[in-house]
Amino acid sequence: MNSPPVVLTIAGFDPSSGAGITADIKTIAAQGCYGVACITALTVQSTRGVKRVEWVSPMVLSESLNELTQDMEIRAVHIGMLGNGESAKVVAEFMGKRRLPNVVLDPILKSSSGTDLLDRDGQEILKTRLLPLVDLITPNVDEAAALTGMPVTNLDQMHKAADKLHSMGAKALVITGGHLEKATDLLSIAGGVKKVLSAERIPSKSTHGTGCAFATALVCQLALGKKLEEAVQLAKIYVGEAIAHAHPVGSGSGPLNHFYQFKK
Repeated sequence: MNSPPVVLTIAGFDPSSGAGITADIKTIAAQGCYGVACITALTVQSTRGVKRVEWVSPMVLSESLNELTQDMEIRAVHIGMLGNGESAKVVAEFMGKRRLPNVVLDPILKSSSGTDLLDRDGQEILKTRLLPLVDLITPNVDEAAALTGMPVTNLDQMHKAADKLHSMGAKALVITGGHLEKATDLLSIAGGVKKVLSAERIPSKSTHGTGCAFATALVCQLALGKKLEEAVQLAKIYVGEAIAHAHPVGSGSGPLNHFYQFKK
């Protein structure tokens, strides 16, 4: 019997399970892969927002990455919340040495409630050292704007930001525009291949962790052998269905239904 591909997620812990490590593990399982995790930070949060962050020590982070990758064949990696410069440096050094396949960076800079989730040193390391090492980045329009220093509020500006990110070393990227008036994403591959992907907006309060779910589902599809464009499309479909089938949890922005397909 063939084992499912092992997918590593490097991210923070969200105790409400809407985003971060626990949501990533749910998404990985839903995609038919086996998830392993390396935690960068513990947070105090709920559907109402992030209240506090405690960072995991760089030594624990480094040892966890080494232990997992020496024990298992990692088929893909999702990098989410890094938190600070020390964690970003550990991950960048590790990725530079190990060169694992199908590495996707979701550059999480702030929570949806406005809490900073990557400090200034971390952002600099992400841009200059980590970004050129990964295979794909998945910033939303706000993150693309922060990384490039350019406004990103429409499709034309998404194209310009994509060009700037390629000049910074990004091999491929998906700028997600779920917050725009019309939900539009831009897939761009270094060398000039670009594709606009649109979807109908789904009215819902259950949108906490959509970026995490999209990036993690995309990572899994790459681990399963899908080509990039198909992996992006499948990840978009997964997130849309997970929002559409979400049930109310908490009094704030609720989580997706990561296991919606098991109800059918």
